[in-house]
Amino acid sequence: MIYTRYILKAIVLYLCITELNYAEINFNDVDSIKNWNILQNKTIQIKWVNHSDFPICQTSSTLPFSMKSISNIIEDVENYPKVFKRIYKVNILEEDVVHIMLDMPLFLSNRDYIIKYKKNKTPDSWEFSFNAVKHHNAPETKDHIRLINAAGLWKIIPIDTNKTSIIYTWNGELLGDFPEFAFERAWKTQGNEIINWISDALE
Repeated sequence: MIYTRYILKAIVLYLCITELNYAEINFNDVDSIKNWNILQNKTIQIKWVNHSDFPICQTSSTLPFSMKSISNIIEDVENYPKVFKRIYKVNILEEDVVHIMLDMPLFLSNRDYIIKYKKNKTPDSWEFSFNAVKHHNAPETKDHIRLINAAGLWKIIPIDTNKTSIIYTWNGELLGDFPEFAFERAWKTQGNEIINWISDALE
């Protein structure tokens, strides 16, 4: 009986100190999606689709910078508030786990999310993917709406030495008090901001 009690305590302790995944969103098949809804078809292309029960969004463009300079910004998670203006705070929880807090406009509640990320580099491309996790050092609070299904994939493909294709795919779910009629406008705004902020940071 005492032995069983110790085992149960050990299990509880393990669950408290270890990050736990929410449902993981896989973007591996995103290139095969055909039925995208086009939001913008300019220098920056933005589109979205219902996929795996989530609104998946994608923004893409070609920037006059090297793959290395762009990847340096994306993997420097700690300094995201200096580049991505809606992010006002980042807490590093583990080597590959971060807590990100977003300042939402006007009357909307702020959002936050915890992600575990990984990087994959090949001679032809560089990828940075992430999915939401739970973590004992970042419990949910009443000040933020937790985006429990946050997920994304950055894909960077060099065209030449100083010309790079950048594609960012993310889960556009906003949860909470965000009005449904404003989803597409929010996704379009986010898609433009992301590309423009990276470009501004490199100029």
